[in-house]
Amino acid sequence: MVAPAFRLCFGALHVVLQAGYRQLGHRLDRPGDARAIEDGIDWSATMRLRQAMDGFGIGVAEAMDTAQRFFLGWPSARRLIAETGALRLPSGFCAGAGTDQLPRVERRTQLIEAVIEQCAYIASHGGIPVILPMPWLCANGAGEQEFVEVYAAIIREVRGPVFLHWLGPMFLASLKGYFPGRSFERIMAIDPSVVRGCKLSLLDAAFEEKVRREMLEREQLVLTGDDFHFGRLMLGDGEAPTRTTRVGEREVALGDFSHALLGILDAIALPTQQALALLQAGDRDGYLARMDRCEELGRFVFQAPTQHYKAGLAFLAWLNGQQDNFMLVNREELARDRAHYLECARLARAAGCVHDAATFDARLAAFEAAPWPPQG
Repeated sequence: MVAPAFRLCFGALHVVLQAGYRQLGHRLDRPGDARAIEDGIDWSATMRLRQAMDGFGIGVAEAMDTAQRFFLGWPSARRLIAETGALRLPSGFCAGAGTDQLPRVERRTQLIEAVIEQCAYIASHGGIPVILPMPWLCANGAGEQEFVEVYAAIIREVRGPVFLHWLGPMFLASLKGYFPGRSFERIMAIDPSVVRGCKLSLLDAAFEEKVRREMLEREQLVLTGDDFHFGRLMLGDGEAPTRTTRVGEREVALGDFSHALLGILDAIALPTQQALALLQAGDRDGYLARMDRCEELGRFVFQAPTQHYKAGLAFLAWLNGQQDNFMLVNREELARDRAHYLECARLARAAGCVHDAATFDARLAAFEAAPWPPQG
């Protein structure tokens, strides 16, 4: 019998690019075609990152990184979902369901049908769909009632479990004013047997605590997406959970605490595994000591402009020998300077994120000696 998950955790991972990708000339101001990007991905290395995350007892959040998902497009996201599903990861995976299989959304029915289609695709590969925010609603001035009607139409047609994602405008400016009025509360209450919870990426710890207490009555979970305050949000009231609930095929602990779907888990899987083991054993101080250092790294990696956070994560994966370069789609790694990367390395070392000290030190020395930005 599998023990209930003490904290349900998913890490939103980046993709690894082939060395030859640099020759394509993609840049943030000259983004590449989605098909060319798909061809530039190192799929074997990308899947090894997923297997490594699973090895720490943490699930994979696939095609969830907002900035990179918009660059990747549906062709690469679809392949990521299928290949991750084929790994049959014991810790499972979830994936973002959006509308990017369409060249554009022109009417509400298209929006609804596209999300339903992607939810079905994710579920068919063994994943839990996470319904991504729909900027079309904001762009078209949708109010509270229209938000409720759109989400209700999707919820009626999908098989659970699903989660809803509420993303703040600090990650995507076009989402300012998302979930107007009481639309979020009304949507979450429509069918808790299908909507098993939400991912909150609002960087507002007090609001997240309020939401999770309201949802606890319906046995719905909050997956924190707060890369600044996740340690204490996951700790919650510090009490040992006495109840469980079912999310798909998994039994999950239930209580006044957040679970997690975090980008920073890309870098902190090792110390997080250690910290959660301490917390489960009753060592609250040991848990906080580790997670406080991880939070310090998270706050730095996600500093403004926040959308470039994957740069630090890919760099740390490279330092740890998990990939052969730290390029990002459309060369987004060039948006951060040398000082940023050096501080990422220092904070990662302090947080216990170094997997292979010899490789980490050698690659860091090589980075310090090379010009930045690189030539070519």
